[in-house]
Amino acid sequence: MSPRVRTAVLISGRGSNMRALIEAARAPEFSAEIVLVLSDISAAPGLVLARELGVAAEAVDFRAHPGKPAFEAALDARLSAGTVEIVCLAGFMRVLSPAFVDRWRGRILNIHPSLLPGLRGLNTHERALALGLAEHGCTVHLVTAELDAGPILAQARVPVFAGDDAGALAARVLREEHRIYPQALDDFARSSRAEAESHPR
Repeated sequence: MSPRVRTAVLISGRGSNMRALIEAARAPEFSAEIVLVLSDISAAPGLVLARELGVAAEAVDFRAHPGKPAFEAALDARLSAGTVEIVCLAGFMRVLSPAFVDRWRGRILNIHPSLLPGLRGLNTHERALALGLAEHGCTVHLVTAELDAGPILAQARVPVFAGDDAGALAARVLREEHRIYPQALDDFARSSRAEAESHPR
C-alpha cells in the first residue's frame, strides 16, 4: 500500500472543516494523513481541538512577524520542516501572496462557501440571499494567485428556502462542506500519489 500523503491544515478559527478532515483521515484507506495544523492566530480555538484530536498544532502568529513576507516565510519553513506535501485551507482568513502560492503550486486546496465561479470573496451567504438565488453551495478548488479562481475539484449544491437568513443558509452549506472537503482531499491525494509513482524523480 502506498504511503499516505502528508497534509497540513491551515485555520484561523474554530476549525470545523479541519475536524471533518482529521476525522475522515482516521480511516486506514484514506489517502491523506493530517500531520500538522497551523493557525495565523495564537488564540484560534481550532488549535486546541486539533490537539484533542491527536494532531500536532501550533500558531504561526501573523502579529509576531514584521509583515506578510516574513509571516509567509515562517509558514513555509514550518510546512517544509514537517515534510508536508499538500496544504488544505480550512477557514484560513489570510490571502496568500502569489509568491507563496507559486512555491506550493498545485498543492494548496481551499473550501469556498459558494458555487464558484459565482460569488468569489466574502459574505457569500448574504450575497446569495440579496441576489435571490434559488440555490447556493460550496466548492473545493486548487488555490491560484487569483482569489477563488483555481481549478474546481468538487462542488455541492443546496436549495435556498423562502425565509432563509444568512445563518440558516450558512449552516446548510457547512454540512455539505464537511462532506465534500474530505472526499476531495482523498481523491486529490490519491491522484497525486499515483502521478508521483508513475513519474519518479
